[in-house]
Amino acid sequence: MDPHKSAQDVSRCDLCKKAIAQMYCDFCHVNLCKPCIGEHIADDYSKHQIVPFVQRKSTLIYPTCATHPTKTCELQCKECDIPICATCSLSENHKKHQLSTLFEVYESKRQRIEKDLEDIESIISPTYEEIATGTEIQIENLEREYEKLTTEVKTHGKEWHKEIDNIVNKLTTEIKEMKIKHQNILKKHLDEIKQTQLVIEETRLSLKKVEESNEISLTIEYSSKTKEFRKLPPKVQVSMPTFIPKIIDTEQLYMFLGFLTPFSTKTDKNGYIMKKTNTQTKKFLKEPELIITIDTGFEELCSVACLSEEEIWIRARSISDIKCFNIQSSLTKTIKTKSDEYPNDIAVTSDGDLVYCNWKTRTIYKVKKGQTEGVIRLQGWIPSKLCVTSSGDLLVTMYSGGHPLISMFSKTQSRVVRYSGSTEKQTIQFDEEGKPLYSGNDYIKYISENRNLDICVADYEAGVVVVVNQAGKLRFRYTGRPSTRKNKPFIPCGISTDSQSQILTADCDNHCIHILDQDGQFLRYIYNCDLRDPYGLCVDKSDNLFVAEYNGKVKKIKYFL
Repeated sequence: MDPHKSAQDVSRCDLCKKAIAQMYCDFCHVNLCKPCIGEHIADDYSKHQIVPFVQRKSTLIYPTCATHPTKTCELQCKECDIPICATCSLSENHKKHQLSTLFEVYESKRQRIEKDLEDIESIISPTYEEIATGTEIQIENLEREYEKLTTEVKTHGKEWHKEIDNIVNKLTTEIKEMKIKHQNILKKHLDEIKQTQLVIEETRLSLKKVEESNEISLTIEYSSKTKEFRKLPPKVQVSMPTFIPKIIDTEQLYMFLGFLTPFSTKTDKNGYIMKKTNTQTKKFLKEPELIITIDTGFEELCSVACLSEEEIWIRARSISDIKCFNIQSSLTKTIKTKSDEYPNDIAVTSDGDLVYCNWKTRTIYKVKKGQTEGVIRLQGWIPSKLCVTSSGDLLVTMYSGGHPLISMFSKTQSRVVRYSGSTEKQTIQFDEEGKPLYSGNDYIKYISENRNLDICVADYEAGVVVVVNQAGKLRFRYTGRPSTRKNKPFIPCGISTDSQSQILTADCDNHCIHILDQDGQFLRYIYNCDLRDPYGLCVDKSDNLFVAEYNGKVKKIKYFL
């Protein structure tokens, strides 16, 4: 093959430019054919490192001594923090100084580079990606939130005479200006985050290059920047302005129409938390083990929530109150609900407070230190199931319509809404094609947040588990898995997730639990432990599974080693 007339060619000798390179000088980074080796090493045989071409760049290249140019440095002076040769080590300049071999320093730095690269790739970069995604979601939601605010102002304005139109227009202009300022603040914050991400990515690529290089100087000169990267940026929080209407008064139109509270911006230095990697991969037990059975004495058991590894809350259709049991089956607490009807679902916050929702009052309640408070009241929607997220938000499945027993005979809609406190932050209802994500003809839709922040919903009526990402975009649907042991359709009830980001869902009619990975791939069943009509699920901090059976029993099951 003629190298002058072809686009590709084998590696040629860098000296004669003709022969195929069979050898390589690791010191000079030169391709050599065997006849040219003698010419190449003629100037100083000792400094060259000739290796077979396939083993090129395999020899460590030690730096040349600054004081003795004909010698290579194989030592490092700890006091002076410089590489030196053997001759320098005997000189007065380094007398009584502590010395290390350059290879020891090199190995130590290599280990640090590997650790830093791992931290950047598995912790730092994902954390900044999550921060950027969260900020992008805020920006995406601004239009909808400000549109709601504008609509509120206009709706109130319609009740007034035409003479106040100018004031309404002025207020809507103020909203637009606030929106622009709000966007600019968040976009500036996002730009700063992305700039840091760019620096991190450049550092990562640089580390890759150093890691793959055999230039010892590059490795020794490396200085870790991960400590600086770990100092996360302060979190910018901009509160939404609110519209406060006034009673209509024609003499003081501007004042009494209402006014906008300005949004406020605060910086929280501890607002972001560095992600943690799941360094321990747990293995399944060959057969799951039944640890204990808790007999609640109540039938139609539907939900279970872990207060701890020793105590659980339960709710049943046969009772209106919420009960707390320990693993000895002893009743330890009772919460009187705000209605004579059973609650739809229960959950426990990170502080140990109980949260429950009630279809009759259309309200979500929080029980803190024995005091029950209604925190969210729905208009036009009925709460179905709920869960508490890792950030402390509430995710609530809900359906439109009247009485839940009537809704199954009428056309309804279902959705998932995220709340921060009592503020609605996000609504998830349709896919990217505008089609409903969830069936609308049944109100049994258990929900759980996964460790990767995916939102998992067990759609009982549709016979499918629907999983969307944090932004509400569909990731996958799971419709069950054929099995010789399953002879009834897959109808998922309770749903939960564990420390490995695995999804567990109860298949009531087939008396088993399905376990999926975070991408929806089936992993295994839990068939044994004499499961009967499993309904509600929860997983405690040690990955013990609590299963609420419809017959009134709660089973604690161990399925990991």
